[in-house]
Order: sequence, then structure tokens, then C-alpha cells
Amino acid sequence: MKNRTYGIAGVIVLLLFLNLNIKGESLNLTGYVRNYTGMLLHDVNDFSILQNTFNLNLEHSKGKIAFKVNPYIYDYQNKDLELGLRQAYIDIFFNSMDIRIGKQQIIWGKADGVFITDVISPKDLREFLLPEFDEIRMGITAVKVDYYIGNSTLELVWVPVFSPTMMPEADSIWNPGFDLPLQPQFDYSRQEVQESLKNSEVFFKYSTVSSAIDLEFMAGYMWDDDPTMHTVKNIDPVTMQPESITIIPQHHRLGLAGGSFSTTIGGYVIRGEGAYYFGKYFLSEDPGIEEAVVEKDYLQYLIGVDFTLMDIKMSVQFIQQYILDYDDPIVNDRAENMMTFLATKDFLRETLILELFSYIGLNDGDALIRGKVKYKLTDELEILLGANIFTGTEGMFGQYNKNDMVYAKVKYSF
Repeated sequence: MKNRTYGIAGVIVLLLFLNLNIKGESLNLTGYVRNYTGMLLHDVNDFSILQNTFNLNLEHSKGKIAFKVNPYIYDYQNKDLELGLRQAYIDIFFNSMDIRIGKQQIIWGKADGVFITDVISPKDLREFLLPEFDEIRMGITAVKVDYYIGNSTLELVWVPVFSPTMMPEADSIWNPGFDLPLQPQFDYSRQEVQESLKNSEVFFKYSTVSSAIDLEFMAGYMWDDDPTMHTVKNIDPVTMQPESITIIPQHHRLGLAGGSFSTTIGGYVIRGEGAYYFGKYFLSEDPGIEEAVVEKDYLQYLIGVDFTLMDIKMSVQFIQQYILDYDDPIVNDRAENMMTFLATKDFLRETLILELFSYIGLNDGDALIRGKVKYKLTDELEILLGANIFTGTEGMFGQYNKNDMVYAKVKYSF
């Protein structure tokens, strides 16, 4: 109840601030109010989500200075009110350089629905991959400098304090759990990354645009947003079976280098993206490996094509993650392959939109199929009906095969 009280107080302060400043000529206020209701299709048709959202964008500019503040409120059924800031930053503009300071979402790469070089903003995975991507990407406090040279841009990002992925709560239907013979205990003593200069993250990108091709090259020295689950088993010397299991989440340093491109050939847009990761920790089933983790480099890449067929906008992507110097006891496959498929068609002067998006896991034969229908009653009011269907019994999507759902969203934008 205390969090809800603080949240309501924050809303009141925000509204008072807006009331005092809304008359500024260059103040731009936009946002939306949304109801989001989802229902599971299995068992007793429980609600998967009951959420009301208030999202606000407040932007102001004067001369060579601008700022943006993006507060949001999530009101979940039977939970405390969640009040947060997705973005809150200041822009400073020069003749050939821009500087952005504060909490911001940073999006890199050419991929749709996957994260390869798009690694700066951590992810909110409390509802898996189902929210909109501007809600999955979390804002991160950073200093971003863009330096322009003709059609090229040099971009430098410094992140002083590490922010991890937000994972599902223990009682969430999106908590995948652990495939272990015993209920594990957790030791969180190593999970926190100390706030210090040496623990900051830095990223660099060079991008250039021409009539023939768009190119990006990037590098980063970062922390793995997802913790490695180090596992310690206490083995009974007689039965050789575990008496207890302790899981120790720990974030590790990662280096990476990669790039992306897009080009148009006839009526087709060809996209590619790839990154080489240095020093990723993977789970291992080798009993001789300390804490059941091994350090390996891996490569992740994507090739995609966008085109239009019979007035249907379509996109197909192939994604592969490949572990180098592979050992057979590693839990992950040497090569993990996935495809995505997107088809979109609009009707009635773009007031009715049909969309189908699918993730397809090629190794385990699992998939997430997402269909939705969106209808704009007015420029401000829209209704969206959709379904999320999980297939298979194993893999990233098959583990959620009991979470099939239908949902509805009613959204008013202003």
C-alpha cells in the first residue's frame, strides 16, 4: 500500500507540474491511456494480465537545448501501483555534434524482434517478449555523443551504472523455472555489480548512409544483462546423488564487435546483422566443471528480407547463434537456429490492420505465433484484439506451451 501511496503522490506532483508549465509555446505533451486484458486458454481460463497504463511524453526545446521526460504508470490488478521513468534526458545541439545526457532508450541494428547488436538498453522480460518493444527496452542512464561527418555518424555511449534485465517474479507464469532433481536454494551474494567507474560500460558505433547501402559497425565493452546461473551441487558420496543444489546468479563482463547493413535490390530490402561475443558463460552438464559453467566465445547473426506480395507487407528473418570451441556437455546446442515471419495488411484506408508475427525455433520445433487485429475508431481511439499461441514442448517458446492466450487492448492517445 505504501508504494501505491507514493505512486499516487507522484502523479499529483506531475500533474501540478504540467498545470504550471503547459502554457509554454514550445511544450509538447503527448501520451496515451490503455487498458490491457489477457486471458489464458488452458485450464480454468485465468486472466494472464489485467493492466491499466498511463504513458506520458513531455518534450520542450529552446534554441540548442531540448529535453524529454517519459513517465509511465502501470496499474496491475491486486498489485502495487508501478510508477517509473522510461526516459528523462537533455539534448545539447552543436553544429556537427549532439550530446544526450540522462535516462534514454538506445536502439541499434536492423533486426526485428531479436537483439543482436541492440544490446545497450536492458530488457524488461517480466512478460517474456509479449509487450511492445518500446516497453521491453528499458531506459538506461547514459551519455550519448553523436558526431556527424557528411553522411556518416560516429556515436559514443558511456553507461556509468550497470542495469540488468528485469526477470519474471518467482510466481509468474513467465518464470521458466529450473530442470533440476531438487528444489534449489539461491545465493544472491554475487549478483550485484558495484557502482564504480571501472564497472561502467562503453559502446562505439560508426554508421554511414548512401544511395546503395546503409552500414553500421559497432563495438562494446559491457556486462551481460542476463545473469549466469552458477550451480553448486552437494553430492552424497554413497548414492552419488545431489543432497542440495545452490544457484548463484552472477553477471559477467562481455566484449563484442559487430555490424549491420540494409540495401534495396529491386522490390526487396535485404538486411543483415551480426556480432561476435567474447567471454560468454554457458551452462554445462560436465560434473568436473566448477559451478557448472564454461566460458566460450560465440557468434550471432541474422539475414532478412522485406518485400510486398499482393499488397501484403512481408518480412522473413533467419537467426543463428553459434558457439565456438564447443564442448558436448554444454546445455545449449552448438548452433541454435530460429526464423521469424511477419505479414501485415491494412484495409479501409489504414483504419483496419491485420498482422501475423511468428518466432519459429528450428532446433526444438517450437514457436510463438502472434496474430492481432487493430481497428482505429478515430485518430485517437483504437481497439486491438490478439492471440499468442505457443507450440512445442521444449525450447524457448515450447516451455510456455500452457500460456496460450487471447487479449484485448483499448487505447486512447492524446
